[in-house]
Amino acid sequence: MLRYKSVLVVSVLALVFAGAAAWLTYNYLNKEKKKITAAQPENIVVAATEIPIGSQITANQVKIAAWAKESIPPGSMQEVNAAVGRVAIRHITPGDSITEQKLKPKAGAGGTGFMTYVVPQGHRAVTVAVNEVAGVGGFITPNDRVDVVLTTPIPGSPAENISKIVLQNVPVLATGQITEQKEGKPAIVPTVTLDLLPEDAEKLVLGSSKGTLQLLLRNIADIAPVESRGATISKVLTGSERPTTSKVSATPKPRKAVKQVSKAPSAPSPSYSVEIIKGKERTSKQFTE
Repeated sequence: MLRYKSVLVVSVLALVFAGAAAWLTYNYLNKEKKKITAAQPENIVVAATEIPIGSQITANQVKIAAWAKESIPPGSMQEVNAAVGRVAIRHITPGDSITEQKLKPKAGAGGTGFMTYVVPQGHRAVTVAVNEVAGVGGFITPNDRVDVVLTTPIPGSPAENISKIVLQNVPVLATGQITEQKEGKPAIVPTVTLDLLPEDAEKLVLGSSKGTLQLLLRNIADIAPVESRGATISKVLTGSERPTTSKVSATPKPRKAVKQVSKAPSAPSPSYSVEIIKGKERTSKQFTE
């Protein structure tokens, strides 16, 4: 009887240890399986070429690439067709993933309305009409930086104009064209959309209503402000702010009277007579003091 109980206890303990070992083995294998699954790459859509901001994505600009599953950005796409035709609201470099956060929402007309996603927080987009010369011959493109020169009559002196840099290092958001009526006929006028703070936007709008605007294209690495006092026609022609004139009086200045002082006659100087004897010769000389 005792031997039977011992066999029973040993059997129960063996079953317990076997179950614990099986459970531990199962958990270990399950964790390893998850690690292997997570490490396996997954196909997502990435940029095959550089995609500028505001451009509509075409099929040759994207491709499928394998990414590690744990490093896939949120909002990524698995099919190329999901990205084709969408408008980029951020600059996308080659190899970068195409995500919903980088594209204009599907609602709305394609290619329009993306500007609201481009304007930085707290800034305003202002569009001004320029001519070909003011627009630096059409060489201004988005992401360039420009200075704005205003030419307007001088307050209080409407006959004379002044040109002055009123805004510096302004980012260009977009360029385009509008149609205006000139001499009763429609004409295409270039436009430039600038990224400005609200107070600078007020200056630009007021300046455009009072005079003409000229854009100065900056070097991409030149961001330093410059001191500008403005230029007038007088300053351009003479090299100074105002031409200096000197008045010549026709009436000669009176000369100062010279007071003549009469000198009193001086007393005669005393004289001395000296007799010189040389042997038998005697001479005398007069000396005056």
